Amino acid sequence: MQAVKLERYNNAFMEELNIIFGTEVKNEVLKSVVITSVKITNDLSFAKVYYTCFNEDKKLVSKELRDSEGYLRSMLAKRIDMRHTPELNFVYDESLEYAKRIEDKIKEINS
Repeated sequence: MQAVKLERYNNAFMEELNIIFGTEVKNEVLKSVVITSVKITNDLSFAKVYYTCFNEDKKLVSKELRDSEGYLRSMLAKRIDMRHTPELNFVYDESLEYAKRIEDKIKEINS
């Protein structure tokens, strides 16, 4: 698979999932989810979806995402033209928390 086409799919998945979470989900827990990146395997069978959430219990959000995988996958299948929609695997993105911790340490040192 061409890298450009794969990157296009990654971006399309991220964009569509953010739209779904931002405007269409009824579940209040999932409204706080923001997709930070998507990495689809070369054979298009799996998609690792990195997310973060604000002001919510991470374990609860993780459970709700697992419970909603089938629904979200079917929504993506309707919106993105692919022969086979990959299975979704949600992974909490800790990079924002890591960056915040570093920023706090720098402020602490400078004080």
